[in-house]
Order: sequence, then C-alpha cells, then structure tokens
Amino acid sequence: MKNRPRILFLYTEIANYFLACINELHKTADIAIVRWPINKEAPFQFEFHKDWIIRERDEMNKNSLIDFSNEFKPDILVCSGWVDPVYNATAKYWFKKIPTLLALDNHYTGSFRQQLGRLASPFKLKNRFSDVWVPGKPQFEFALKLGYKPKQILKGFYSADVGYFNSIYKETFPQKEKKFPNRFIYMGRYLGFKGIFEMWEAFIGAIDETGNQSWELWCLGTGDEWESRVNHPKIKHFGFVQTADLKDILKNSGVFVLPSHREPWGVVVHEMAVAGFPLICSNKIGASSQFLVDGKNGMMFPATDSASLKEVFIRFMRLPQKQQITMGKESHRLGMEHTPEKWSATLLGMIRDSKV
Repeated sequence: MKNRPRILFLYTEIANYFLACINELHKTADIAIVRWPINKEAPFQFEFHKDWIIRERDEMNKNSLIDFSNEFKPDILVCSGWVDPVYNATAKYWFKKIPTLLALDNHYTGSFRQQLGRLASPFKLKNRFSDVWVPGKPQFEFALKLGYKPKQILKGFYSADVGYFNSIYKETFPQKEKKFPNRFIYMGRYLGFKGIFEMWEAFIGAIDETGNQSWELWCLGTGDEWESRVNHPKIKHFGFVQTADLKDILKNSGVFVLPSHREPWGVVVHEMAVAGFPLICSNKIGASSQFLVDGKNGMMFPATDSASLKEVFIRFMRLPQKQQITMGKESHRLGMEHTPEKWSATLLGMIRDSKV
C-alpha cells in the first residue's frame, strides 16, 4: 500500500456531515468522490478541499467510471447503498482486488422486498461487496440477514460534524443554563412521512390543553408539503437553512423534535445531541438507539401517534428547568461518543487489516 491510502467513494446524496468525516480522513488519505446531483429539497452549499477529486455521476456511465477508478487506483472502495447499477458494476470490477464496502442504513423489517433481497444477496451483493459498513445495531441485524458474518460488518458509518455542533454547545449552553429557551425545534424535510402533520397537531393540542403560551415550535426545512404547512401564532417556519447559519437559531431554541414515521438513521439526532438538546423522537428512528435514552436525555413516543406526542410536549412544558438542563448535558455526553475521528479510524483500520 502507498504511504497515503487512496479511497474512492461512490456516493448518492452527500451532506455536510459526510464532508466533515472526509475532512478528517483527508489528513492521512487521498480522496475521490463520485456523487449524485444535489437534492432540491436539501440544497446545501458544499465546500470541497482543492485536493479532493470530485466527479458527477450523471456525467459517467459504467465504462467511464471504471476507467476513472483505474486512473485513481483506490486501496478501498466505499459505495453508499446498492441502488445505482453503475456503482454496483464498479464495485464488482474491484471485488477481490481491494476491500469493497457497502454502506447500508436500512433496518430489517422482514418485508417481501427484503426477503427477496436476502435470496438475491449471493448474486447481487456478496459478489460485489466484501464487507458492509452500517450506522448501528438495527442495520447490523439486516447485514447479518443478508449473509454477512459479524467480522465483515463495521459499525459507525454516520457521524455528525461533531466539531461544529460541539462549538455551538460550548458557546450557547452556558446561557441556556441561566434561562432555558421555551422552544421546540424541528429540522427536516417537509414531507408527510417525516411526521410533520402529527407534530403540528400535537403541539397545537398541547398549547390548547395547557393554556401555556410561553412555548413555541420552530421548524426548519422545505419540501413537497411546504405549501401545506400549518399557520399558527406559536409555530414559526424558517424554510431551508444552511448548516453554517444555524447557530443563532439553536442558541434560542431548547428541545429537538423528530417525529418521523420511518428514519433509517437520522444524523440530525446526533447533531442535536452534540449541541446539547433534550430529544423527542418517534420510535422509528435508527439514531435513537445510540443517542436517546428514554427518560434520561429525552422522550420517545410511538410513530404516527399524535396523541402520545401531545402528551410528550405537555410533559416537557411542565419539566423544571433544572431537569431540562440535565437532559441537555446528557445528550451532549452521548453525542460525543462518536466522532469523525472514530469514523476515519474505522475506515483506515479496514485498509490496514485487509487481506486482499
């Protein structure tokens, strides 16, 4: 292997948290990224290091991508998911020449489609991907179902930009300890499966039932349901906000809410934990298994159940400030247990230990 390992990422939708990990990895490795176009519902502005090689997937076919990978000469290939046939073909080309990692964030649900995937795995996955890299325990179980052995499954695929959100924690939390903000905050797309309609209904119901007019709900994001957003004097819609512009908003908000009907992982949960937020999450969010201990740093409720979410809102409205602060500190402690440094070390360790 060369002095600096060369790592090729075949990626679908990149995000700032991924680039935070790449920044750390680039300290010791050379990077090439092939990416899909930016999602119109999450139009993040990205900054790439001048030494990274960035290519656009929609400008490549199977042959040109394999040619590019040959020019780059990777020591390891990381592919996000198996939905792109050109990415899959490239992984198959490099299979048994270098480690080829499948990044998998699906939960095992036992659906008919997943049962077919299990049957097809020897012909569609295990002859392309030598190993699997998953965020946490729910995905680890799915990788086992696909026929991979525990030693072939790495954990910790997703990490928040811990440096950025930790700096927000350090700057804003001392003020929150003096006066905790009576504001819930949601950050995510405006789509039905994100649970936004139940969230708005539950929050308004909590306000009406308690008569508590001191709490607000701030919502950040955009999407197909933007025009269907609920208008209420205690609900504020910010639209899409770039990560770099979050600090003032987070400084003035107190409790994070993610009511998704389904969420394979949800890096935003990690981000908000690091930033010191008590968490309210549905029971269908992967990252909750790592960053939310129900009753200790937040509360969990059954997905799609607006009545249960209303009760959680009410409980938070009635919590003593001291308990809210304690929850925020515990969230921060849990969030700091996984970092881009650990993410990078996992990947570099895979290269170091490879027998290919």
